[in-house]
Amino acid sequence: MGDGIRLGSSGILPPVVKNLLIINGLFFLAKIVLANMDIDLDSVLGLHYYAASDFHLWQFFTYMFMHADFGHIFFNMFALWMFGAVVENVWGGRRFLIYYLLTGIGAAMCHYIIVSFQVGPDLALFNTFLDAPSVETYTNLAQNCSTARLKPILENNLQYLLVNPDVASLNELVDVTAEIKDSFLNSYNIIGASGAVFGILLAFGMMFPNSEIYLYFLLPIKAKWFVLAYGVMELVYGVTGTADGVAHFAHLGGMLVGLVIILIWRKKDKNNYYQTYY
Repeated sequence: MGDGIRLGSSGILPPVVKNLLIINGLFFLAKIVLANMDIDLDSVLGLHYYAASDFHLWQFFTYMFMHADFGHIFFNMFALWMFGAVVENVWGGRRFLIYYLLTGIGAAMCHYIIVSFQVGPDLALFNTFLDAPSVETYTNLAQNCSTARLKPILENNLQYLLVNPDVASLNELVDVTAEIKDSFLNSYNIIGASGAVFGILLAFGMMFPNSEIYLYFLLPIKAKWFVLAYGVMELVYGVTGTADGVAHFAHLGGMLVGLVIILIWRKKDKNNYYQTYY
């Protein structure tokens, strides 16, 4: 296939993309309705860190249908429609859906591989104190914890312990520290379809590398450079640790998993003499 974009019989809104748009919209509406009933659907369906008390296995699937606000869901769904409709028309619904879900799940796994390295040192400090409570192990925790939001709390508790270094105070601090640790782990919670959408973006760029995408509807750029630029930006943002609340490594993970899937499918289809479009 050349770089021209051809639509299949499903046109501009093929069934899987259409249903994904509907499902994401319904989840977003449910979130708003339940928030008025003091039910935090992000906490229930968003993906928590695997060692957190709020983690459940189903969250690897459900997290990609939750979004923070209207802007979050709008841009994700717009990109899903813009690029996903073309990809689904070429691949067919079954392959597109498998790809979408696998890139979303893979994005989450890649994100939490990075998170595990980030929380590992502080988690070890918490566990050291909880396993062997003492003034020394708590001092080590309070002084060496690298999580900025926890430092004031831990240091304040340390001052209390130094003034009251008795067994009762230490036992009380064990319970408090266990709660702080639990809150710390549960604070890592990702939501959004961005990982899967970045996987779709990669697929589009590989299938139609020379097709032009108009930035801000004005500036033309070839799809291959658009995808490459986005990937580099996400890598830079992720490595520099920009504090914008965005899971940049999840985006990269979606693209990476998507690349692996496409290469596997390309090899399999070639071996089976199956007509492919890449």
